[in-house]
Amino acid sequence: MNLFSKSQEEYQLPEYLISFRDNAYEALMKSIDMQSVIKLSKSELQIEIEKFLEYFIKDNNLKITRRELSIVTKDVVNDMVGLGPIDKLLEDKEITDIVINKFDKVYIEKNGQLSITNIKFRDENHLIQIAQRIAQKVGRRIDTSNPICDARLEDGSRVNIIFPPIAIDGVAISIRKFSSTKLNLEEIAEHGSMSLNMLSFLKIATKCALNIIVSGGTGSGKTTLLNALSSLISDNVRIVTCEDAAELQLQQPHVVRLESRDPNMEGNGEITIRDLLRNALRMRPDRIIVGEVRGDECIDMLQAMNTGHEGSMSTIHANSPSETIIRIEDMILMSGLELPVSAIRYQIVSAIDIIVQTERMHDGSRKITEIAEISKIENGEVICTPIFKFVPDGIKSDKVIGHFESFSNAPKFMNKAKKYGLENELKKVLKLDEPEQNKVEIDQDITIPKLKENVDNKTISENKEL
Repeated sequence: MNLFSKSQEEYQLPEYLISFRDNAYEALMKSIDMQSVIKLSKSELQIEIEKFLEYFIKDNNLKITRRELSIVTKDVVNDMVGLGPIDKLLEDKEITDIVINKFDKVYIEKNGQLSITNIKFRDENHLIQIAQRIAQKVGRRIDTSNPICDARLEDGSRVNIIFPPIAIDGVAISIRKFSSTKLNLEEIAEHGSMSLNMLSFLKIATKCALNIIVSGGTGSGKTTLLNALSSLISDNVRIVTCEDAAELQLQQPHVVRLESRDPNMEGNGEITIRDLLRNALRMRPDRIIVGEVRGDECIDMLQAMNTGHEGSMSTIHANSPSETIIRIEDMILMSGLELPVSAIRYQIVSAIDIIVQTERMHDGSRKITEIAEISKIENGEVICTPIFKFVPDGIKSDKVIGHFESFSNAPKFMNKAKKYGLENELKKVLKLDEPEQNKVEIDQDITIPKLKENVDNKTISENKEL
């Protein structure tokens, strides 16, 4: 018999095993010494729990197979020292997000699509216990008096927890799973998220130490792309990262990772991203990478980019390059600094070179929908010049199809590319030596050749995730 329900293709045990597990767990909690449990390793605890369950089966004359016993033992151990019923979801590499709306409503995202599971916590107290365990492991506190907590799991997965009274229907948890497989730019291109020319352009931009902002909505692949871009940074460069929850997976040997901290129970000891950025400037960094800019740290990031830390990067929530500029202006103005808008815009143009826009399509695929250069200020406005754009052509077999357009405009960093010996390569990627009538054309290099599929002279972008 298959132990898991396939009607929903999920992970819940059949009812008779749930009943066995819950009854055994209740009996275990009455007889176990939790102080002794703390001293055991997980493997030692599993052996002891299995022995207890064997006695429980014998005493209650139950018919449980060895395989079923092994599965229930693992469930009980996860309840005691792990993350309860969601541990099995964390083990599934195909799942990218786990969202818990209530103790009996657990959703997952697979292949870009959200679906409900039949996994349930025993009750609200069970969910509270797991939520507090997550927070405690990273030295943070979550309860009704401190109802919001950002944390990370041991594997690096990002967690947001929110308690009543803020969460009206009960504790809610959102987990963005950490991928053990780190995608590089080539693999992102293979997935159809950008063309080959865009791939070459981003490599040149990173090697030329351009300041890059990756913008996009939630779940659009910003951090994945930032990781891929950062992997191109030379090993002899000193990098300092600043994050709310450490997600970046830099492989270079010369990296210092900084993480913000919430205040303690007395309201003291808070360390913000802005604090980290200011401290990073004293650490002799060559490049600074900020996981996400969302507040008054924005002005410090721009000043860092303007004071010799070329090649710095960050992400921001925005729906287009032009909206990214507006968001940055708003964050600086809301920080309380009394700077004229003209001065802020001058800072932006001086600091940021490239904006890479990502988007999650309605079919669940992720695309780089635009690469734009911040070129100049004209009539008091910051001008974003598009270099590449994704143009959707429609839907085929429930998948978004489209093509990438390249705009052969000479970027303002051409002289910098020349300094790095990449001028000719940049001209080739942007087709700057082609006749004037070919300045705007469809870039047919949508994907790595093995993934190409021509339909009606258009190239279908493979719809896998970033």
